[in-house]
Amino acid sequence: MDIIPNFVVFEGADGSGTTTQLELLEGFFHSRHDDKVPRLYRTAEPTSNPIGRLIRQSLRGEIQLDPKTLAYLFAADRNEHLFTPNGIIERCTRGELVVCDRYVLSSLVYQGLTCGEELPATLNAAFPLPALLLYFDIDSELAAKRMEKRPFKDIYEVFEFQMKVRERYQALLPRFVSAGVRVERIDASASATEVAAMVIRLVRRR
Repeated sequence: MDIIPNFVVFEGADGSGTTTQLELLEGFFHSRHDDKVPRLYRTAEPTSNPIGRLIRQSLRGEIQLDPKTLAYLFAADRNEHLFTPNGIIERCTRGELVVCDRYVLSSLVYQGLTCGEELPATLNAAFPLPALLLYFDIDSELAAKRMEKRPFKDIYEVFEFQMKVRERYQALLPRFVSAGVRVERIDASASATEVAAMVIRLVRRR
Protein backbone atom coordinates (compact mmCIF):
# COMPACT_ATOMS: atom_id res chain seq x y z
CA MET A 1 0.00 0.00 0.00
CA ASP A 2 1.41 3.41 -0.99
CA ILE A 3 2.10 5.98 1.74
CA ILE A 4 1.84 9.74 1.07
CA PRO A 5 4.78 11.31 2.98
CA ASN A 6 3.27 14.77 3.62
CA PHE A 7 -0.22 13.54 4.45
CA VAL A 8 -1.67 13.59 7.99
CA VAL A 9 -5.16 12.38 8.93
CA PHE A 10 -7.24 13.06 12.03
CA GLU A 11 -9.66 10.28 12.98
CA GLY A 12 -12.07 9.71 15.84
CA ALA A 13 -15.68 9.22 16.82
CA ASP A 14 -18.11 12.13 16.66
CA GLY A 15 -17.49 14.52 19.53
CA SER A 16 -13.79 13.68 19.79
CA GLY A 17 -12.75 17.17 18.64
CA THR A 18 -10.99 16.46 15.35
CA THR A 19 -12.43 19.53 13.62
CA THR A 20 -11.57 21.85 16.51
CA GLN A 21 -8.02 20.52 16.65
CA LEU A 22 -7.53 20.93 12.93
CA GLU A 23 -8.60 24.57 13.23
CA LEU A 24 -6.13 25.11 16.08
CA LEU A 25 -3.33 23.41 14.16
CA GLU A 26 -4.01 25.56 11.12
CA GLY A 27 -3.85 28.68 13.28
CA PHE A 28 -0.51 27.58 14.74
CA PHE A 29 1.05 26.99 11.33
CA HIS A 30 -0.27 30.24 9.91
CA SER A 31 1.24 32.15 12.84
CA ARG A 32 4.72 30.85 12.04
CA HIS A 33 6.88 33.12 9.91
CA ASP A 34 9.59 30.63 9.11
CA ASP A 35 10.59 29.46 5.65
CA LYS A 36 11.50 26.08 7.13
CA VAL A 37 7.88 25.46 8.19
CA PRO A 38 5.91 23.88 5.31
CA ARG A 39 2.64 25.35 4.15
CA LEU A 40 -0.31 23.59 5.79
CA TYR A 41 -3.39 22.81 3.75
CA ARG A 42 -6.44 21.97 5.84
CA THR A 43 -9.13 19.76 4.32
CA ALA A 44 -11.88 17.32 5.31
CA GLU A 45 -14.08 14.48 4.13
CA PRO A 46 -16.78 14.63 2.98
CA THR A 47 -15.37 17.46 0.84
CA SER A 48 -17.10 20.64 -0.29
CA ASN A 49 -17.23 19.28 -3.84
CA PRO A 50 -20.60 18.26 -5.40
CA ILE A 51 -20.31 14.63 -4.29
CA GLY A 52 -19.30 15.69 -0.80
CA ARG A 53 -22.23 18.09 -0.56
CA LEU A 54 -24.59 15.28 -1.51
CA ILE A 55 -23.09 13.12 1.24
CA ARG A 56 -23.55 15.91 3.78
CA GLN A 57 -27.20 16.25 2.79
CA SER A 58 -27.63 12.56 3.53
CA LEU A 59 -25.78 12.81 6.86
CA ARG A 60 -28.09 15.64 7.91
CA GLY A 61 -31.09 13.48 7.03
CA GLU A 62 -32.24 15.82 4.25
CA ILE A 63 -32.23 13.02 1.69
CA GLN A 64 -32.49 9.27 2.19
CA LEU A 65 -29.77 7.09 0.67
CA ASP A 66 -29.16 3.38 1.00
CA PRO A 67 -26.05 2.73 3.17
CA LYS A 68 -24.33 1.02 0.23
CA THR A 69 -24.98 4.04 -1.97
CA LEU A 70 -23.38 6.21 0.69
CA ALA A 71 -20.32 3.93 0.76
CA TYR A 72 -19.91 4.36 -3.02
CA LEU A 73 -20.31 8.13 -2.72
CA PHE A 74 -17.66 8.39 0.00
CA ALA A 75 -15.21 6.47 -2.21
CA ALA A 76 -16.02 8.63 -5.24
CA ASP A 77 -15.58 11.82 -3.20
CA ARG A 78 -12.24 10.51 -1.91
CA ASN A 79 -11.01 9.71 -5.40
CA GLU A 80 -11.78 13.27 -6.51
CA HIS A 81 -10.18 14.62 -3.35
CA LEU A 82 -6.96 12.76 -4.07
CA PHE A 83 -6.48 13.01 -7.80
CA THR A 84 -8.01 16.23 -9.15
CA PRO A 85 -5.82 19.30 -9.81
CA ASN A 86 -4.82 20.85 -6.47
CA GLY A 87 -5.97 17.69 -4.77
CA ILE A 88 -4.17 15.86 -1.97
CA ILE A 89 -1.63 14.10 -4.23
CA GLU A 90 -0.64 17.24 -6.11
CA ARG A 91 -0.33 19.34 -2.96
CA CYS A 92 1.79 16.75 -1.15
CA THR A 93 4.00 16.31 -4.21
CA ARG A 94 4.88 20.02 -4.23
CA GLY A 95 5.82 19.94 -0.55
CA GLU A 96 2.69 21.10 1.25
CA LEU A 97 1.64 19.45 4.50
CA VAL A 98 -1.93 18.24 3.96
CA VAL A 99 -3.99 17.54 7.08
CA CYS A 100 -7.40 15.95 6.57
CA ASP A 101 -10.29 15.53 8.99
CA ARG A 102 -11.31 11.90 8.25
CA TYR A 103 -10.20 9.62 5.44
CA VAL A 104 -10.21 5.88 4.60
CA LEU A 105 -10.44 4.66 8.18
CA SER A 106 -13.69 6.57 8.71
CA SER A 107 -15.27 4.70 5.81
CA LEU A 108 -14.10 1.36 7.13
CA VAL A 109 -15.58 2.22 10.52
CA TYR A 110 -18.85 3.96 9.68
CA GLN A 111 -19.78 2.24 6.43
CA GLY A 112 -18.44 -1.01 7.81
CA LEU A 113 -21.03 -0.76 10.57
CA THR A 114 -23.92 0.27 8.31
CA CYS A 115 -23.48 -1.95 5.26
CA GLY A 116 -20.95 -4.61 6.25
CA GLU A 117 -17.15 -4.76 6.03
CA GLU A 118 -16.73 -6.12 2.51
CA LEU A 119 -17.99 -3.23 0.39
CA PRO A 120 -16.08 -0.36 2.06
CA ALA A 121 -12.95 -2.52 2.23
CA THR A 122 -13.15 -3.19 -1.52
CA LEU A 123 -13.93 0.42 -2.45
CA ASN A 124 -11.03 1.80 -0.42
CA ALA A 125 -8.41 -0.89 -0.99
CA ALA A 126 -6.39 1.00 -3.63
CA PHE A 127 -6.28 4.43 -1.98
CA PRO A 128 -2.86 5.53 -0.68
CA LEU A 129 -2.50 5.94 3.06
CA PRO A 130 -1.30 8.86 5.20
CA ALA A 131 2.15 8.88 6.73
CA LEU A 132 0.68 9.91 10.09
CA LEU A 133 -2.73 9.11 11.56
CA LEU A 134 -3.80 10.77 14.80
CA TYR A 135 -6.62 8.86 16.51
CA PHE A 136 -8.58 11.00 18.96
CA ASP A 137 -9.91 8.59 21.55
CA ILE A 138 -12.70 9.63 23.90
CA ASP A 139 -15.21 7.91 26.15
CA SER A 140 -18.54 7.66 24.35
CA GLU A 141 -20.48 9.21 27.24
CA LEU A 142 -18.21 12.27 27.33
CA ALA A 143 -18.45 12.62 23.56
CA ALA A 144 -22.25 12.48 23.82
CA LYS A 145 -22.24 15.29 26.40
CA ARG A 146 -20.12 17.43 24.08
CA MET A 147 -22.52 16.83 21.20
CA GLU A 148 -25.51 17.97 23.28
CA LYS A 149 -24.43 21.54 22.53
CA ARG A 150 -24.72 21.07 18.78
CA PRO A 151 -27.73 22.71 17.08
CA PHE A 152 -28.45 19.53 15.15
CA LYS A 153 -27.07 16.00 14.92
CA ASP A 154 -26.31 13.88 11.90
CA ILE A 155 -27.64 10.38 11.34
CA TYR A 156 -24.62 8.74 13.01
CA GLU A 157 -24.65 10.81 16.20
CA VAL A 158 -26.59 8.27 18.26
CA PHE A 159 -25.03 7.06 21.51
CA GLU A 160 -25.39 3.32 20.90
CA PHE A 161 -23.96 3.66 17.41
CA GLN A 162 -21.05 5.80 18.64
CA MET A 163 -20.11 3.13 21.16
CA LYS A 164 -19.76 0.70 18.26
CA VAL A 165 -17.78 3.32 16.32
CA ARG A 166 -15.20 3.57 19.10
CA GLU A 167 -14.86 -0.22 19.31
CA ARG A 168 -14.47 -0.45 15.53
CA TYR A 169 -11.75 2.21 15.44
CA GLN A 170 -9.74 0.40 18.06
CA ALA A 171 -10.12 -2.91 16.23
CA LEU A 172 -8.98 -1.49 12.88
CA LEU A 173 -6.03 0.68 13.93
CA PRO A 174 -3.53 -2.22 14.05
CA ARG A 175 -4.15 -2.85 10.34
CA PHE A 176 -2.91 0.63 9.54
CA VAL A 177 0.16 0.17 11.70
CA SER A 178 0.89 -3.06 9.80
CA ALA A 179 0.49 -1.18 6.50
CA GLY A 180 3.25 1.27 7.48
CA VAL A 181 1.19 4.16 8.85
CA ARG A 182 2.50 5.87 11.96
CA VAL A 183 -0.50 5.82 14.31
CA GLU A 184 -0.61 8.00 17.42
CA ARG A 185 -3.40 7.85 20.01
CA ILE A 186 -4.54 11.19 21.45
CA ASP A 187 -6.43 11.37 24.74
CA ALA A 188 -9.27 13.56 23.47
CA SER A 189 -10.84 13.84 26.94
CA ALA A 190 -8.19 16.41 27.89
CA SER A 191 -8.78 20.13 27.43
CA ALA A 192 -8.62 21.58 23.92
CA THR A 193 -5.39 23.39 24.83
CA GLU A 194 -3.73 20.24 26.15
CA VAL A 195 -4.80 18.22 23.12
CA ALA A 196 -3.58 20.96 20.76
CA ALA A 197 -0.13 20.87 22.37
CA MET A 198 0.08 17.10 21.77
CA VAL A 199 -1.11 17.47 18.18
CA ILE A 200 1.36 20.24 17.36
CA ARG A 201 4.24 18.25 18.82
CA LEU A 202 3.38 15.12 16.82
CA VAL A 203 2.76 16.94 13.55
CA ARG A 204 5.95 19.03 13.84
CA ARG A 205 7.91 15.84 14.43
CA ARG A 206 6.41 14.54 11.18
